[in-house]
Amino acid sequence: MIEMGVEKQLEGYVTDIITDLSLDWMENRKKDKPFMLMCHHKAPHRPWEPDEKHAHLYEDKDIPEPDTFNDDYSNRSNAAMEATMRVERDLDKVDLKVDPPEGLSNQELKSWKYQRYIKDYLRVVASIDYNVGRVLDYLDESGLTDNTIVIYTSDQGFFLGDHGWYDKRFMYEESLRMPFIVRYPEKIKAGSTTTDFALNVDFAETFLDYAGIDIPDFMQGTSLRPVMENKTPDNWQTSMYYRYWEHLSGPHLVGAHYGIRTQRYKLIYYYGESLGASNTRDEYREPEWELFDLETDPYELKNVYDDAAYAEIVTTLKEELYQLKEKVDDHE
Repeated sequence: MIEMGVEKQLEGYVTDIITDLSLDWMENRKKDKPFMLMCHHKAPHRPWEPDEKHAHLYEDKDIPEPDTFNDDYSNRSNAAMEATMRVERDLDKVDLKVDPPEGLSNQELKSWKYQRYIKDYLRVVASIDYNVGRVLDYLDESGLTDNTIVIYTSDQGFFLGDHGWYDKRFMYEESLRMPFIVRYPEKIKAGSTTTDFALNVDFAETFLDYAGIDIPDFMQGTSLRPVMENKTPDNWQTSMYYRYWEHLSGPHLVGAHYGIRTQRYKLIYYYGESLGASNTRDEYREPEWELFDLETDPYELKNVYDDAAYAEIVTTLKEELYQLKEKVDDHE
């Protein structure tokens, strides 16, 4: 760990340690002052190493395979076909911890690898669940629950065998969507939900709003407070911009892309060009477009970009895409 610039080595399981440090900080804070704590966990990252407490969870169960587990990437971009994050091909001995049984067919091997992967993933998430509970218990025991805003979120979603993948990066729904659960008994109705767009660029503005601090003009997002309090403004955002820029870098070789997602449609542009010497592969790929109608194709299996019936939609989405790109000053 690095504490105030000083490196320290601590013994134990990292999820427990992060929580221990967080609880210690809250207990020793100035009790007459407001506080903000960000408790960030790393356990659901490769190679998914469970603690002893959860090491045998799901041992006697088979986790169901996702509907898109055997996706063949037909009628989609070359980027989907070429990415190296497939369960059957790209998970390695470090990820799986043991050698696979001999004599398995290709499909059996894929299913075996999936069970090894998904169970370890769920085990490390269970360690986070347990430790989130410890933090919530502390708030209860300290009388802080009613006037403390608790937000449970993540930096992105993750492919849990969806499309035959692990990891993230793509703009497809499983990677694009993020958990965002908020508890604030004083202002937010328990059990309420919304289908309005909430973006991570809105987080900081939301925290400032609830803290009674002015939101600087240079910030690009908007406070989610009215949305969470069931008072969504009439002019609330109805689309979002996404950008993944690490063109063919690292082990996963996902093509750089940006795109727009509305309530019904998603338009993705794989712009192809290499982004310079910082990448592990200086390679050019022909640009490609993907359009998905999420109402008729929620699993994003059919690219309808070249379908004449969607020509007008494509034109409209491209105009809005470049407006959003400009709004967040995302320039090449």
